[in-house]
Amino acid sequence: MKEKMQALRENSLKAIVSCPSAEQLEALRVRYLGKKGELTAILRQMGQLAAEERPAMGQLANKLRADIEAAVEERRAALAASALEEKLEKETLDVTMPGENRRLGHKHPMYNVLDQIKDIFIGMGFEIEDGPEVELADYNFTKLNIDESHPSRDWTDTFYFTEDSRILLRTQTSPMQIHAMEHRRPPIRILAPGRVYRKDEVDATHSPMFHQIEGLVVDKGVTMSDLKATLNLVVEKIYGKGTVTRFRPHHFPFTEPSCELDIQCHKCGGKGCPTCKGEGWIEVLGAGMVHPKVLSGCGIDPDVYSGWAFGMGLERLALGEYKITDMRLIFENDVRFLEQF
Repeated sequence: MKEKMQALRENSLKAIVSCPSAEQLEALRVRYLGKKGELTAILRQMGQLAAEERPAMGQLANKLRADIEAAVEERRAALAASALEEKLEKETLDVTMPGENRRLGHKHPMYNVLDQIKDIFIGMGFEIEDGPEVELADYNFTKLNIDESHPSRDWTDTFYFTEDSRILLRTQTSPMQIHAMEHRRPPIRILAPGRVYRKDEVDATHSPMFHQIEGLVVDKGVTMSDLKATLNLVVEKIYGKGTVTRFRPHHFPFTEPSCELDIQCHKCGGKGCPTCKGEGWIEVLGAGMVHPKVLSGCGIDPDVYSGWAFGMGLERLALGEYKITDMRLIFENDVRFLEQF
């Protein structure tokens, strides 16, 4: 029995010291020290020994178990240290090497202008209004005092979904003014930006999809003077202090009286140039006092309340802000163009 334990010592320690992995090491531990292991098998033969021999054999067995366990722990620690060293070598980071450049995007130039407009109006107490792009003709036309014979309601100008011309892609953001007046009570101060759709051919100044920004104020005692003062302030915020403006009479079905706002050409100072097509002025937006029929159609008494509204193209503002000559550049997503901003 003593010879068997000596042979087990030599074989086990030799195998443990040369074990190449933690998994195999655990298998060796079970092989030698487990319930069905080799040392247990030897100890089962203790009953065959004389009584005086058993204590000495027991001490030898305990010493052998302790030596095998110590060898296993020592080899386990060595394997762990080796694995850590190998991992560190593979994952070594040279902090002196230049970092990898990651390209960061930025806001589209058109949305830079939109954020600028929002900041101006929010600073004056306006709220941002949102609404559906698929709209009912009642909201897009009828409730805005646009009658059935108006050219904008023709199939050649508008994207309709139904044969009865009831559902369409909105042609303007003005329907959001109607939604606001139906669901809010005065005083009302909203800014309504969004996408709109018309059957325009794509060229340097037109697109079948573009963006509008509309503003609406409804309250007691609102006058045309309030409209002009507000728009003059907004123009100066966008184009710089001292920007010269002019208001021209115009006609819109949903406002009365109506006007258009022009700014003096920033390039020629009003003398006339290709930018302003020789006129010295650049049209910016349309505006006017909300028509009494529009107010009453939304349940607002026009004898008590009055209001003003305006609408302008966001792309046109971006073209002017960044001196862009072709609107198609805004939609084409050409990185060479966008990187300039």
